[in-house]
Amino acid sequence: MFAFIVRRVAQALIVMFVISIIGFGIKYSFGDPIREMVGINVSAAEREAYRDQLGLNDPVVVQWVRFVKQAVHGDLGRSFFYRKPATEVILKKAPATLELVIASALIIVILSVPIGIYAAVNPRSWLSRLFMGASIVGVSIPVFLTALLLIYVFAVELHWLPSYGRGPTAELFPGWESNFLSWKAFRHIILPSVALSSIMLPLFIRLIRAEMVEVLQTEYVKFAHAKGLSPTRVLMVHAFKNTLLPVITVGGVQLGIMIAYTILTETVFQWQGMGFMFIEAVERSDTALLVAYLVFVGVLFVIVNTVVDVIYGLVNPMVRVSGRK
Repeated sequence: MFAFIVRRVAQALIVMFVISIIGFGIKYSFGDPIREMVGINVSAAEREAYRDQLGLNDPVVVQWVRFVKQAVHGDLGRSFFYRKPATEVILKKAPATLELVIASALIIVILSVPIGIYAAVNPRSWLSRLFMGASIVGVSIPVFLTALLLIYVFAVELHWLPSYGRGPTAELFPGWESNFLSWKAFRHIILPSVALSSIMLPLFIRLIRAEMVEVLQTEYVKFAHAKGLSPTRVLMVHAFKNTLLPVITVGGVQLGIMIAYTILTETVFQWQGMGFMFIEAVERSDTALLVAYLVFVGVLFVIVNTVVDVIYGLVNPMVRVSGRK
């Protein structure tokens, strides 16, 4: 198991190496940092002096090593719009995005597991066919359209829920403003989280159903029925446990993708998270924020997938065995 974890950590470091190269390329290829700092009313000689002072005339490899060292210490540059370190801006916006992803993930788990199991056990019922048909529709509708429909129905027509912003948040702990501590704030996260979950919910319903149907046909499940075990025990202990193996793998990847999809959701709902900040950074050509967003999301994605790989290795020893070959 130790060798398995070491291999996964080594793969994560390779991914971070690639992310550092991409981040370095964005930072030093898009725009002129000297122009952003001093404007256009500066002579060419003064510009060149500034470039020498900041090390922008150094060899590319030297600049990349410096960039990596600064990134390891949390220094990803300074946002010229916010006039703050980019890392500080990211950490301030991250709680809003992470809470949105957590709420969406909870919706996906709470709905996809029972619906997927029911559709597998009762494939010919009208309710199963309704769920499967709705999942096809859900996959086909883009997230921004789902968000607009939710706003129109529940905010504009019914006036049940707010349509934008985070509302009156409360401090969960220093640096983390939360929407989960009061009903007024929680109302603001309902529509964005439902819209964001609509991307992955149909996928997980169909995945769980397909895996459960396959597992229910295996010999050990038939043997469990023959032993006289209750249908519920066979379903939840013997069948569902083995259904979770591919779901865990796909879930880790999709969780990282869902973080990226928050860009659309946060833009529609004016949710002040990292996705909304990313759009603003693109419009303002704030390269320091763009790099900070890329590195932060990349690190988060790598951590999630590494943890998922380790969990999968613990749940399924065959992965560790095959990894030695």
